[in-house]
Amino acid sequence: MERFNSILKHEKFKEYLNKINNLEVDRILCHHDIQHFIDVARIMYIIALENNFPFNKDIIYASALLHDIGRWQQYEEDIPHEIASFNLAKDILKDCHYNEEEIEEILIAIKNHRNKYNEKGSLSELIYKSDKLSRMCFNCLGQEECNWSEYKKNNENKFKY
Repeated sequence: MERFNSILKHEKFKEYLNKINNLEVDRILCHHDIQHFIDVARIMYIIALENNFPFNKDIIYASALLHDIGRWQQYEEDIPHEIASFNLAKDILKDCHYNEEEIEEILIAIKNHRNKYNEKGSLSELIYKSDKLSRMCFNCLGQEECNWSEYKKNNENKFKY
């Protein structure tokens, strides 16, 4: 998990996370903060273990930490955050000693983390489902303002894969 920790300490990661936190300070809907990133990572890892998926823990955690890191560019520049995150994550992953194959796998998952039609058992599917499961829609103060479909919402605390 040394590489995971190097992401957490990476200057660009911290800068981007700070930008997101500042832009979401008054947001009533879901936040895209470190707690969300860690929640997604833990859910991904649990599901991977329960289903004997072949994903390395470092790959799972890197994917989760970086999947929404471009959210600030969506707010400031109207770039879809999965594209912004895909673009921003590459240099961070290189700096944190992920190899080209790992980087490609992580970037594909980041780019597809909003696509419900991912290949079954793929890292992309795992992050998509874990991202949704991490949300506590059933207890959200912003339910009236949320534009998520009922399919995406975690209204029943349905912790299943």
